Amino acid sequence: MAQREKDFYLRYYVGHKGKFGHEFLEFEVRPDGRLRYVNNSKYKNDTMIRKECVVNRAVVQELMRIIDDSEVMKEDDKQWPAPDRVGRQELEIVFDDQHISFTTSKIGSLIDVTKSRDPEGLRCFYYLVQDIKCMVFSLIGLHFKIKPI
Repeated sequence: MAQREKDFYLRYYVGHKGKFGHEFLEFEVRPDGRLRYVNNSKYKNDTMIRKECVVNRAVVQELMRIIDDSEVMKEDDKQWPAPDRVGRQELEIVFDDQHISFTTSKIGSLIDVTKSRDPEGLRCFYYLVQDIKCMVFSLIGLHFKIKPI
């Protein structure tokens, strides 16, 4: 494992506390390629879903490339909406010698981004989160497919 991968960690959390208790989605990717996914939804008495797998080095490198291309490491969340009763999002990234930890409210749509005090920075965060979620959902879906193609 190259030094660059050793200095990489990604964690994303989105959740709220409401009528059905604490509902959230969280995933993390560790430097050794371990991908951990948790989805806790109490809607219709649903149970917590936990999945864990190991992805290879190329996947970790692709995540690093996506993060690097997004330039999110240059952003600051001071002007972003604070978490509220609607919910919160957290993004933590360790990348090379940088460590960032963003916290903001749930973003319903791009209108919320445009109305914020830092629309450019929040837009960068919003699109990065969309890309990472899409990749993680694809990896989890492919890895745990019940009937392989």
